[in-house]
Amino acid sequence: MWLLPWLGPIARAAAGVYYRTTVSGGSLPEGPLLIVANHPNGLIDPLLVSAAARRPVRYLAKAPLVSHRWVGWFFRAVGSIPVYRQQDDPGLMERNADSLREAQAALGKGAALALFPEGISHDAPSLSPLKTGAARIALGAVPIAGGQVAIVPVGIVLRDKQAFRSDAHVVVGDPIEWADLSRRPVEDQGAVRELTARIEEGLRSVTVNLEAWEDAPLVECAEAVWAAERGAPRDAAARVERLRVATELLREIRHDPEGRWAPLVHAVVRHCRSLERIGLAPADLHTDLSTDNALRWSLRRIPLVVLPVIVAGIAGWVLWWPAYRLTGAVTDRVAGSRDVRATYRLVGGAVIYGLWLAALVVAVATWSGAYAAVLTAFGAPALGMAGLWIRERWHAAWLDARRWFLLRGRRSPLRDLRRRQWEIAERLDALLRAAPRSPTADPVLH
Repeated sequence: MWLLPWLGPIARAAAGVYYRTTVSGGSLPEGPLLIVANHPNGLIDPLLVSAAARRPVRYLAKAPLVSHRWVGWFFRAVGSIPVYRQQDDPGLMERNADSLREAQAALGKGAALALFPEGISHDAPSLSPLKTGAARIALGAVPIAGGQVAIVPVGIVLRDKQAFRSDAHVVVGDPIEWADLSRRPVEDQGAVRELTARIEEGLRSVTVNLEAWEDAPLVECAEAVWAAERGAPRDAAARVERLRVATELLREIRHDPEGRWAPLVHAVVRHCRSLERIGLAPADLHTDLSTDNALRWSLRRIPLVVLPVIVAGIAGWVLWWPAYRLTGAVTDRVAGSRDVRATYRLVGGAVIYGLWLAALVVAVATWSGAYAAVLTAFGAPALGMAGLWIRERWHAAWLDARRWFLLRGRRSPLRDLRRRQWEIAERLDALLRAAPRSPTADPVLH
């Protein structure tokens, strides 16, 4: 397990480069810890969990990965515990008893252990039924650890998991309450089922579970309208909670026999389409259009247009553009679900970018010597990251400027859109009051 102490920094670097990653919610406790997370994105999910954990975390991983000729060394070096699945090799499933004991022993020594109780990475819009392994590990670890093991749900919410630099939210939930079950033996199937149900409830509290992917734009727009009109908190945990409540409300609307709230859904759809046609978001309707605000905005962005910053932004793009294009060309040919393609993008990109850096170092060493090669080995990645940061700020500044001029030129339509959005928010408030099923949402939504 020589690589385990380095897994967190590696994960934070990889997750931060591939996604715009935010971590929010509670803090993970010290001592024996079992992290349970949803599994939407293959090998990227452990990186996101490790990035949020801020402590070494061991994983339960499917056995073919641990024994793989090319990547198995990595999984063994970070202390992964193999899990033998029936779809991989039914004849090896009896070894899971040893894996279970190893996991319980690790918790008994105060380690942090993570697993994905859905059992598979998938592209479904909601949680799959949970396996009972997490509950059995926790119950079996109690006598070894000398007390109850903390179980903490971690939700992974991705805006577009295939897209480079899209949003990834990691939400750390509250520890699951199971003290009343901790004295019951692992052989007690009732305790296993009850703890599994509580784990599922905890995971649902930090994830967004849609009935279909087609609902995502509607749910996101309803959340954005409400947040814009009510000045709601913008951190990831609060946003995920609002998305979760919006999803529940949409489900209730569809099952309402009287159809009382169906017009609200149509109003949200029409409003969002109107904003989309002119390239605006709900929060944009409250942009301060004063000249003083525009001047302050411009002064804050002067550093983005000084010559060294411009050179760094362009040079970083030119230097790494071949590797970026090659990664896209190779991984776009991969067949499979979105989570498979996203994993190939990350892993394939790491290999291609690494080979490109090696080629740059060799070329510089050949032309300019060892000292220049060393500078290239450290300077090229730094320049690439600086250039990426600068170009993202340029893009954001361009969108801000475009929005300001667009809104300044549409004063009359803007008033109508603001009025319509305020009315939709009022109707969403009424729907929230009429739906008493989400008391945990009150601190976030009101």
